[in-house]
Amino acid sequence: MSILKKRSIIICQYRSCERNGANKILEAFNAVDLPNVTVEGSDCMGQCSAGPNVRVVPDRVWYCRVTIDDVSRIIEEHLKSDNPIKDLMHPRFHGFVD
Repeated sequence: MSILKKRSIIICQYRSCERNGANKILEAFNAVDLPNVTVEGSDCMGQCSAGPNVRVVPDRVWYCRVTIDDVSRIIEEHLKSDNPIKDLMHPRFHGFVD
């Protein structure tokens, strides 16, 4: 595996995100060996209607409505290829999203 940039993946684990599978998303990220990347759950991120929410820091990328199927895409495209996924980005924080 190539050397990845130092990043943190933060996955909301609060009520509405958890009801929509955030715990499985956290497990899926933790199941992959990602050197230099920390994965952690968080309390409410304040975007309950758009959950599950996943933030990538320090990239300032906020993904919304993330599903278990999106995890591998985030890993391959964003973390490994340094190409954030526009169609998963939260429109409130990323104005270019339609």
